[in-house]
Amino acid sequence: MKAVVFERNGGPEVLEYREVPDPTPKGGEVLIDVQAVGVNFRDVYEREGHGYGQKPPAIIGVEGAGVVAGTSERVAWIDVPHSYAELVAGWREKLVAIPDGIATEVAAAALLQGITAYVLAHDSYPIQKGDWVIAHAGAGGVGRLLIQVAKSMGGRVIATTSTDEKARLAREAGADEVLGYEGFAERAREITGGQGVAAVYDGVGRTTFYEGLKAIRPFGRMILYGAASGQPDPLPVQILAGHGSLYVQRPTIQTYTRTPELLRERAAAVFELVKNGSLDVQVGARYPLREARQAHIDLQARKTTGKILLTP
Repeated sequence: MKAVVFERNGGPEVLEYREVPDPTPKGGEVLIDVQAVGVNFRDVYEREGHGYGQKPPAIIGVEGAGVVAGTSERVAWIDVPHSYAELVAGWREKLVAIPDGIATEVAAAALLQGITAYVLAHDSYPIQKGDWVIAHAGAGGVGRLLIQVAKSMGGRVIATTSTDEKARLAREAGADEVLGYEGFAERAREITGGQGVAAVYDGVGRTTFYEGLKAIRPFGRMILYGAASGQPDPLPVQILAGHGSLYVQRPTIQTYTRTPELLRERAAAVFELVKNGSLDVQVGARYPLREARQAHIDLQARKTTGKILLTP
């Protein structure tokens, strides 16, 4: 089969598309014909060697959707190693059945980022009706879905974006206000009548984290779920007192889906939002599997919006 392998940690240039042996399922595993592979920033962290996923040499990636070999059973997954490939051997307990009415590609695009958005809005800070929240990178894969989940819960969303086109996409997703990154904390306070927001959902990291603290109301929450611009500088915890007794969380989806029951419960919730129209999943870019390197380049350069998929 063909797969995308990295022999060492580094930039996109370390990704190699080549022939490798077919996987052999072990006890509890099934062989899957991969139809779509999800590309995420966690793959960048895995490639660069920041404590995610497999150590090289390995096939990169963990998310996708396809058909169990020799059957018509469609499944999706968010935590099956070696997913940038034509075939994957996946543990049954880590697979989610794709319900009728949802296309396989949509399932691949919705699952990891959809569960992330769902967990952020329901668990990390449970949005209450009327709450103002900030969603950074509002046109990105998670950001766009987070806006929609927040709106379905009665929240009011301030999205941040870097271009006019991305601002348009964030508004289309339902954002009440859209801001550029410069001076966003002061503007957010103006929008909220000086009170501040209930929570900041930050997948950007270094360039937004400390300013974000200034936008939060007393007892509010800073939810750092990613670091597209790099990890924030170390946090002196006494700062939280000066900003109004704030809470800070660094959630991981692995924690919230740590059992098969939790995974399937949250997957079912996301699929239901898709089916009832509350969650409009958009594939922002499709690349052939052989062009995984370019997909990573474009993702890191913020040239993409929505979900990136690879097709074997």
